[in-house]
Order: sequence, then structure tokens, then C-alpha cells
Amino acid sequence: MQITFSSQEGRVPVTTMKLAGNLDASNYAEVIARAQDTYDEGARYLLVDLSGVPYVSSAGLMSLHSVALIFAGFSMNSKGSGRPVFRSINSQNAKTVREHIKLFAPPPAVEQVLDVVGLKEFLDIHLDLETAVQAF
Repeated sequence: MQITFSSQEGRVPVTTMKLAGNLDASNYAEVIARAQDTYDEGARYLLVDLSGVPYVSSAGLMSLHSVALIFAGFSMNSKGSGRPVFRSINSQNAKTVREHIKLFAPPPAVEQVLDVVGLKEFLDIHLDLETAVQAF
């Protein structure tokens, strides 16, 4: 998995996190960690470019969910157990999630998985980069 970052200016500064390769158990933790680092450095609007991701496993889906919650401002810190505390995206926090993270150009197979597990309900998907950046 290759993870690269770039910045675009729209109405707000948007950070793009481009993923290339399968998103699965071998790299999901790195995706979460890199997103958390980017958030900690001050990024608040994230476009996740999935155009180079041919496959997403359940661990990969969990990483996307976690990244969405990080950028919505929810702490992923552990509460004494050493494990991160995960919250679900729900109707109360969906608006905040949509304001701060969007997905870009998932291949059809990946988009189908996002649909089946319900993430498309909470994450906006764009196919045009300019439109995606302006959507923030």
C-alpha cells in the first residue's frame, strides 16, 4: 500500500490522501495512523482518493470508518484498555462526518462494497476532483 498526501485549495484547504494497492489487514493500521498524524498536524478536511484501490477487506472498511471519525473530530484514544475506542457513524454525527471527509473515485467493486456495508450512506463519493474539492 502506498499512501501519499497532497493539498488543494477550495473554499477550505483540502488534504488528499491517495491510497494505492489493496486496503486490507496488512495495512489498515498504517492508514489510520497516517490519517491521525495528518489530523494532528492541522488538516481538517480530507479527500480519500480510492482510485488506486482495487480491493477493500473488512479491515480496510474499518480503517475508512476510523479515518472518517478522526476527521469528524472524534477521539480514537484508548480508555485504559490499550485499545482504541471506536464509535459508529450514526444519524447524530453523520452531518459532521460528511462535512470533513469525502471519498474520491472508488473503482466499481470497491464502491459496491461501500454500498453493501452502508458507508455510502454516510460518506459522499465524487468522481471529479474539482467537484470533490469544492464540495467541502
